[in-house]
Amino acid sequence: MVSVPAFLLRRLYVKESLKNTADGFEFQLMNRLGAGYAHKVHPLTVDDVEAPAQSSAFVLDGEVIGFEDVSAHRTLTLAMNKTIGVRVVGVRLSAGHRRIGMGFDVPGLGTLRFDFSDVAQGG
Repeated sequence: MVSVPAFLLRRLYVKESLKNTADGFEFQLMNRLGAGYAHKVHPLTVDDVEAPAQSSAFVLDGEVIGFEDVSAHRTLTLAMNKTIGVRVVGVRLSAGHRRIGMGFDVPGLGTLRFDFSDVAQGG
């Protein structure tokens, strides 16, 4: 099985897109690595604390896809050069640098994990 290093996966994160919202936080990903799809998404972590998967979703072209909805039957496609939002409801980020971790299962590659650090915009 091919391994994809975390430092390459970090390139998915759109720098300075991490921000608090009225009901949680969000950030953006842009796939610059190659077309692919995930058939499972692992819960996000914020500073090593797991965020509830049922409160996390992707936003793609106006469609909201819950992390728990991603499966072998409903895969999440990560198209090249396409921006996808990630939204978490019920978790607000405190001031300062935050480290966000995420992971997903990709057929042929296994579980891919990476994290990124950024300062959340908005209080």
